[in-house]
Amino acid sequence: MQAYLTLTRRELAGYFLSMTGYLVIAASMFLMGFSFVVLLVKLQQEPTTIPVTELFYITPFFWLILLLSAPVITMRLFAHEKFTGTFETLMTTPVSDFQVVSAKFTAGMIFYILMWLPLLGCLYIVQYYSSQSTPFDAGVLGSTFLGILLLGGLFISLGCCASAVTNSQVNAAMITLVFGASLFLLGVLADKVPVTATWQAEVLTTFALFEQMHDFARGVIDTRPVVLLVTGTLFFLFLTLRIVESRRWK
Repeated sequence: MQAYLTLTRRELAGYFLSMTGYLVIAASMFLMGFSFVVLLVKLQQEPTTIPVTELFYITPFFWLILLLSAPVITMRLFAHEKFTGTFETLMTTPVSDFQVVSAKFTAGMIFYILMWLPLLGCLYIVQYYSSQSTPFDAGVLGSTFLGILLLGGLFISLGCCASAVTNSQVNAAMITLVFGASLFLLGVLADKVPVTATWQAEVLTTFALFEQMHDFARGVIDTRPVVLLVTGTLFFLFLTLRIVESRRWK
C-alpha cells in the first residue's frame, strides 16, 4: 500500500510540475464558464424547467471537455517514461505491475476530478442569480458527478491503455482521441436509430451515452450504464496490465 501511495503522489505531482496540468485545468474552466454563459443567455430568452445539470450535458461543451482532456491527461503516464528510459528503472524497483498501473490510473482520475471541480462554482452562480435551489439539489448533484466520474473512468482507463502501447505521447493522445471519438459517434448513432426489437439495435442502445448521461443529470441512476462503464474501465485497465506485463516476454 505504501508503494502504491508513493507512486500515486509521484504521478500526481507530475501534472503540477509541468505546464500541461495547468493548461488542461485552464482550458476546461474556460469551456465550462463559456458554456454556462451560453446557457444563461438562452434561458433569459426561453425559460425551461429542465435542470441546469441536464442542459450542460446536452451542450457539446461537456463532450468537448471530456474528449480533449482525457488524451492530454493520460498521454504521459506510460509513454513519457518509456521515451525517457525511466520506465525500466521504475519496474526494477520493488513494486508490482498492478501497483504501477493502479497508481497511474488513480493519479489520472484524481486530476480528472480536480479538473471538474469548477463546475460547482458555475452551478453556485446559477443558484445565486436565479434564487433557486435546483442546481444544488443533493440528489441531482450527486448523480451528475457520479456520471462524470464513471464516464471519466472509462476514458482515463482507455488513455492508460493507449499510453502503455507506445513510447510517443503524441501517438498515445491520438489513439485515445480516436477511440474516444468512436465511442462518442456510437452514442450519436444510438441516439438516432429508432428503437426496434432487433439484437443489433439492442446492442447499439447499450452505447447510448447521451441518454445515459441525461439520466445521471436528471438525478436518475440506472444500474445498466453503471455496470457498463465500470466493466469498460476494468477491461481497459486489464489490457493495460497485460501490456505492462508483456515486457517480460521479450
